Amino acid sequence: MNILRAKQEIIRTVQAYLAKDEDGQYLIPSVHQRPILLMGPPGIGKTAIMEQAASACGISLVSYTITHHTRQSAIGLPYLTKRQYGGKEMTITEYTMSEIIASVHDKIEETGLQEGILFIDEINCVSETLAPTMLQFLQRKSFGSHHVPAGWVIVAAGNPPEYNKSVRDFDVVTLDRLKRIDVREDYDVWKKYAYRRQIHAAILSYLDIKKQHFYTFETTVDGQAFVTARGWEDLSQFLLACEKLNLPIDESVILEYIQHPKIARDFAAYYDLFQKYQSDYHVEEILAGNLPASAIERLQGAPFDERLSVIGMLIGRLTVTFSASYYLDMQITTLFESLKSVKRRMEQDTLPTLLTQEAARVREKLSARQKASAVDRREAAAILKSAQALEADAHMLSAEAIRSNEDGFAKISERFQQDVADMDAQTEQASAMLEHAFDFLTKTFGKSQEMVVFVTELNTNFFCTWFIGQNGSEAYTRCNKELMIGKQKQELMGDIKKIHSFLTVLE
Repeated sequence: MNILRAKQEIIRTVQAYLAKDEDGQYLIPSVHQRPILLMGPPGIGKTAIMEQAASACGISLVSYTITHHTRQSAIGLPYLTKRQYGGKEMTITEYTMSEIIASVHDKIEETGLQEGILFIDEINCVSETLAPTMLQFLQRKSFGSHHVPAGWVIVAAGNPPEYNKSVRDFDVVTLDRLKRIDVREDYDVWKKYAYRRQIHAAILSYLDIKKQHFYTFETTVDGQAFVTARGWEDLSQFLLACEKLNLPIDESVILEYIQHPKIARDFAAYYDLFQKYQSDYHVEEILAGNLPASAIERLQGAPFDERLSVIGMLIGRLTVTFSASYYLDMQITTLFESLKSVKRRMEQDTLPTLLTQEAARVREKLSARQKASAVDRREAAAILKSAQALEADAHMLSAEAIRSNEDGFAKISERFQQDVADMDAQTEQASAMLEHAFDFLTKTFGKSQEMVVFVTELNTNFFCTWFIGQNGSEAYTRCNKELMIGKQKQELMGDIKKIHSFLTVLE
């Protein structure tokens, strides 16, 4: 199955394992909660979906790559202790707590969450000395004498033998105690994730044209040549940073991430071309409503690959704008809920104190989510800004020595309304950019396949669908409806042709 279906299956499994009856007991006893075994090629996003699954279920996540561990760190260190057996004192060997089990307890202490996922990566690539320990872990859910705490779901991941020479096969006894999920690479699924992670537009445009280069493993006379989803994502982060710092990018840099010489060379050439397109087509002017006739004329005569690249640039720029609106909306919404909470408690203390307390609560809640790996970087930044706004309000009111809480709340309400007005202005600008993009593509292509591509990309992109869902778009609604009518008509004509062919055969 693809990685999205695997994530959904993991979430359902976690929900089933953690469901309790009316007595507070787990519906599925621990002994029957089979560890999940994810088997699939390296670099397709197995670790990423574990973070998403934990976040979706509101639980913690502890991740380990087991190949980095020795037997001692996994099982603990031996020590001698005394025990009574048959009235005689005997010296026996016991083990300290495993570093991995200790990390689970540390996570419980940090987050206050009693339930979570323990994710062990590369479990079938361990050393010979650690292999028995891993089998014990999967069969008994323990490292040495220390068990994984109740309420923690075990998920392990491994690579098929064709990708790793050190892979070890599991025996039937072990496999019969696991819930195995085989995962494969899937560009269309990864692309939705890529839009959410704001992968560089050049990478997405290139892979749209050459999907076969998304994920490749080859054995050549010079060794292994490969490209993974992880490689593309890491390259994207580096490209964005280099562009911001005006640092040069060439084929040798790309080869550091895309470790397939032919594909690295091909993408390097495309990246240079993509940069040229950005300069030639003036995307910022197009989205500002300045439709350059030269750009329209050139694009009309351009090859299809170039047209896709320009569409990719438009989508990439819109994604940046819509994502900014998304996180600003999250910031304002968080701040609004905090101000409502403060207003309900205004009789309990002075307003600056209440604001400071609320800011501390927002920070504490955010910290707990970060420790549980349940929040991404940009979401955390948006929530943190709301806490900082509360602290700034508290400082302002303390400096002004307000006469009453009501007067003070009126002041911060005015400031909040200005924040809302600024957000509305940003939303209007983003909406105008979308309308201008439709105007440009309509004047250039009309109701063509290029417009179908553009609308399809909008529908695939998380930030675009969120923005349109929140704010609407006349051009999108009209165009989407027209294209759907055209698609239905095309399907109907296809059915008519099939019926006609069938009747011809009968005659």
